[in-house]
Amino acid sequence: MWDNAPLLRNLANFLLGCSFLAIAYGAVHYAVHLPSLLPIRTVRLASAPERVDPAEVLAVVRSGVQGNFLTADIERLRRSLQAMPWVKSVNIRRKFPDGLVLQIEEHQAVARWNDDELVDKQGEVFAAETDQQLPRFIGIEGSSEEVLDEYKKFSEQLSALNLQVSQISLSARHAWQLHLSNGTVLELGRDALQERMARFVAYQMSEGGAQKKAEEVVDMRYRHGFAVKSTGKA
Repeated sequence: MWDNAPLLRNLANFLLGCSFLAIAYGAVHYAVHLPSLLPIRTVRLASAPERVDPAEVLAVVRSGVQGNFLTADIERLRRSLQAMPWVKSVNIRRKFPDGLVLQIEEHQAVARWNDDELVDKQGEVFAAETDQQLPRFIGIEGSSEEVLDEYKKFSEQLSALNLQVSQISLSARHAWQLHLSNGTVLELGRDALQERMARFVAYQMSEGGAQKKAEEVVDMRYRHGFAVKSTGKA
């Protein structure tokens, strides 16, 4: 082998070529990762947010972006932005040569959840602060979508009476209780919920229901009837 000049020459050329490629790769890798090369200069919101402060978004971007246009960790930045209050999801795309475009989807709150959180239109629980007048949902962990679904059904049935649900509760035993906008407390129990609500609506629309006091508890947990009692409030 060692006296084979052509073979040695080819081997030397191969090794020289590998060395050149390694050096070139290292140089390109170093250059690409220089922050001064293709720095990110602009950050644009695709649409104006209603709840999220653009200045806070910019602050998160400034602290979260490391590297340049080519090397910035977009997924890491997305997670940081999505941790902000009111942010439901974030889509980020690069815009050559030096920009990022952010598409932020915000939560749309429909109710308060167990006093310290909120529920959005898809039944997702999230943490944020608001001074909106919202109904109150009370439920066990993981039940927010179910509570929202029943809330929509009850609200549709109560629209015939021009009443709204101010509070809806789902107990650990899966029993439902409603507080209505006129002060009525409605016990629906665990079964035949829409049927029981329909009986309540029919009672309210009847002559006897029209003469009732607003502040009362209506217990619909009977097979063919219901019980009514005053709450004792003035």
